[in-house]
Amino acid sequence: MKRTALILSLATGFMANTYAQAPADKKNVEKLCGCFSVNFRYAETFSPDEKYKYHDREDMNAIELALPIENTDRKLMIQHLLVINDTMIIKHWREEWTYESPVLYQYEGDKKWTRKTLPATDVKGKWTQTVWEVNDEPRYQGISAWINNDGKTYWESSADAPLPRREYTTRQDYNILRRQNRLIVNNKGYMHEQDNEKINRTAGNDQLIAQEKGYNKYLKVEDSECTAAKAWWKKNEQFWSVVRKEWDKSIANAPTIAVKSKVDDKILHVHFESLYADWKSNKVKNDELPGKVKEVITKFL
Repeated sequence: MKRTALILSLATGFMANTYAQAPADKKNVEKLCGCFSVNFRYAETFSPDEKYKYHDREDMNAIELALPIENTDRKLMIQHLLVINDTMIIKHWREEWTYESPVLYQYEGDKKWTRKTLPATDVKGKWTQTVWEVNDEPRYQGISAWINNDGKTYWESSADAPLPRREYTTRQDYNILRRQNRLIVNNKGYMHEQDNEKINRTAGNDQLIAQEKGYNKYLKVEDSECTAAKAWWKKNEQFWSVVRKEWDKSIANAPTIAVKSKVDDKILHVHFESLYADWKSNKVKNDELPGKVKEVITKFL
């Protein structure tokens, strides 16, 4: 009888620890939300080519709001907004965290992603981070468990991705950024540490051009620093919510996603800026907006 009671006690304890894991992890993801003073630093470090000319280091500062716009037990969506001043807010990237998701889109290059379905054993206890562009088109996904070790709490993964915005208009010598992302959270904010490889992929062959180190330090500041960003989002949330939903409908369950770089010699963001202006001026009504957004997205797929 005592042995049976002991086994039941151990089993109950194991089950409690198993099911407590997700809520504990969720708290780590929630620490990525808030008003932050951000320092972005990047430096190229090594290249296999002795004649390679290293590009200038980058060191930038900003105030950024990471706003939770959808929050459930197993999912958290965060919209990033850059605060330039009280009257200028820039919609930045969006990230989506999902718990034990079996779907992973792998970036192949040339703005093409291939869907993979992962077995349950490979996603158990893990969170997938999906990163979306400023216009809500896909960028990359990574999956990992949150780790608590030696007093640190972190999440890290590797993923191929398109060029970052800071370089895609100035660099033609590489077309894949292989990102090694490490997010280290604490009560004051978090560090996004990166060990990246800049790769030129042609006909399935990868050539390493240069390696890069990145440190993006997010330090929490008073919420009042982001008041303008919250007000901006309240005024514009409807438009971008429609864009997000139409993207979801357009690529749901697609085995591959391929996005054109330009249509009518204009990038996607320019098309959305034009539609946004028409919506703000009431040329496009609210009930017309989903159809208009779908038209734009369809042109690029």
